[in-house]
Amino acid sequence: MSNAATLLIGRILLSAIFILAGLNKLGDPAGTAGYMTSLGLPLASVGVWLVILLEVLGGIAVLIGFMTAPASLALALFCIVSAFLAHFNLGDQTQFVMFFKNLAIAGGFLVLAAHGPGSISVDARRNG
Repeated sequence: MSNAATLLIGRILLSAIFILAGLNKLGDPAGTAGYMTSLGLPLASVGVWLVILLEVLGGIAVLIGFMTAPASLALALFCIVSAFLAHFNLGDQTQFVMFFKNLAIAGGFLVLAAHGPGSISVDARRNG
């Protein structure tokens, strides 16, 4: 498999969880805001919309390879912050797995930011 195809598949896999999670949150933003409030986060009713925008638009940007580095860095930071805010109960097996899953996804985004989206991307077409 070519590097271009591998990068495309990687972008699809990295972006899918965020696009789907963001769209899912659109179905019940109040419920998501309630969850965010239960974590002690201030301004959850506003924050939920920022999270939805980041997940959906950032996910789409990574998917199509548009502004890949900034989108990947933003999603990596989101993964790290949410790991510590929402999944840091490492004594709970589920939270332990979710914490390290978030860190692993962040690692994937950092690699993508460093190496670029490959030739099958909007960024490659824009850069010639």
